Amino acid sequence: MACIQIYDTTLRDGSQGEGVNFSLHDKLLITRRLDELGVDYVEGGYPLSNPKDFEYFQEVRKLALKHAQVCAFGMTRRKNCKPEDDTCLRALLDSLAPVVTIVGKTWDFQVREVIGATLEENLRMIADSVAYCKAHGREVIYDAEHFFDGFKHNSEYALATLKAARDAGAAVLVLCDTNGGTLPEEIAERTEKVVKAFAGTAIGIHCHNDCDVAVANSLAAVAQGATQVQGTINGIGERCGNVDLVSVIANLALKRGYDVLRPGSLRHLTEVSRYVYEIANMNFRSNQPFVGTSAFAHKGGMHAHAVAKSTATYEHIDPGSVGNERRILISELSGQSSIVAKTTKYDIQNDKAMMAKIMNLVQDLENEGYEFEAAEASFDLLVKKALGTYKPKFERLAYRVNVETGAEGQTVTEATVKIRVNVPLASGVIGGEGVTQHTVSEGDGPVNALDGALRKALQQAYPGLAQMQLVDYKVRVVNSKAGTAARVRVVIESRDHADVWGTVGVSENIIEASWLALVDSFEYKLFKDGEDTSL
Repeated sequence: MACIQIYDTTLRDGSQGEGVNFSLHDKLLITRRLDELGVDYVEGGYPLSNPKDFEYFQEVRKLALKHAQVCAFGMTRRKNCKPEDDTCLRALLDSLAPVVTIVGKTWDFQVREVIGATLEENLRMIADSVAYCKAHGREVIYDAEHFFDGFKHNSEYALATLKAARDAGAAVLVLCDTNGGTLPEEIAERTEKVVKAFAGTAIGIHCHNDCDVAVANSLAAVAQGATQVQGTINGIGERCGNVDLVSVIANLALKRGYDVLRPGSLRHLTEVSRYVYEIANMNFRSNQPFVGTSAFAHKGGMHAHAVAKSTATYEHIDPGSVGNERRILISELSGQSSIVAKTTKYDIQNDKAMMAKIMNLVQDLENEGYEFEAAEASFDLLVKKALGTYKPKFERLAYRVNVETGAEGQTVTEATVKIRVNVPLASGVIGGEGVTQHTVSEGDGPVNALDGALRKALQQAYPGLAQMQLVDYKVRVVNSKAGTAARVRVVIESRDHADVWGTVGVSENIIEASWLALVDSFEYKLFKDGEDTSL
């Protein structure tokens, strides 16, 4: 089985994406996780770029990495400058990274117009830089910037730049679609020519996603002989991003049969994808192939019915192979098959009357504006109530939200919550069953204040709530023709260390709708944590 090297540049190229900013600690955490996954190379950054990147290379040596090699990224020497006098090359060596990745100009237009060098001087810059780092004991990877544009306009010179790097000792020649404007058939054709022209030298591919074909481009290059793929986790990066290594890895391993990552690591792909989203403070992309929450979600009754008989009918792989899971969505489009599939854990598939009851409840609630596709936690609670097994952890007695504007225009929001906490007498946590808690909390807004007050009331009895956080909040007007009297639907997404779940509330009052969704989220967390073994 052929092996394809995975080269991750999330920490450097990915950090150039809009809104992405990794701290030093973030970069070290991601490095450790990529190493555990079995990524071959982790590009840490350009050590001369900023103090954080410089410090990264000092700190990363303290990590006991088991598989990945850390790369320092930099440019060729400056024109008319000796390698030993070039500050960039010196910084690459001073980083003590075992692998150095050097990017050089491949497009003659860029050579003349951007760096203002002659074509001959650029070839010397490439050769000198690679040879200098190679002579100092580093493995050198050469990134041929704008290779595909350069090849299109002057193929002879583009190939000459690769030859200069190869002859100077580069271990891998990486073909970069820097502008992201090349299509798969062009990638395949030009990669094939390079592989033939440089037989015996490893060829890599580095694609950007400006035409939304970066994954297809990378796979096309591998099909023509490329043995290294560079990209980022989740495809983050400048402009439209880099190629998504998550999809590349899954396709190479599951569709093409290549050897990638460490044995058994593929099932951690979803976990790593979401970990990077979390570290980058980005929302998950629900429709992301292989690892998105919607990647194996089935809504139509016909689909759910077919999947219940054979998952191959509407799933191209086993979700578990990449660490994901199947989801059956509940909506007014759902048939009884969807209800059966979604309620398997309750073992009520043979209770036709109960199936019909749940189906009617779903359709009635959706007629009022509810929607359970993104609120599966609320659906679980609905089923428990229909079965008569719902035992609330707390009862809502009253709540109040007060919003005031101070003399200087600042807004202060305060929420008061009164609930009865249902803790068994044997627990001895707060004095027994039916204890009333009356708490107050300020917040950045009504939902934040209600969340704070509810936590104060419950956390002593249920300390596991400290792990829970609200990560998304969406409001949608249900019947817009009613104007300001319209109903609104609030969907809240919550998360803890292990799971993500959604809840929903509907009301003419946005705060009431938010309160209903918030309460469901807290209830689901308590049930999920095993406080109630029937869920």
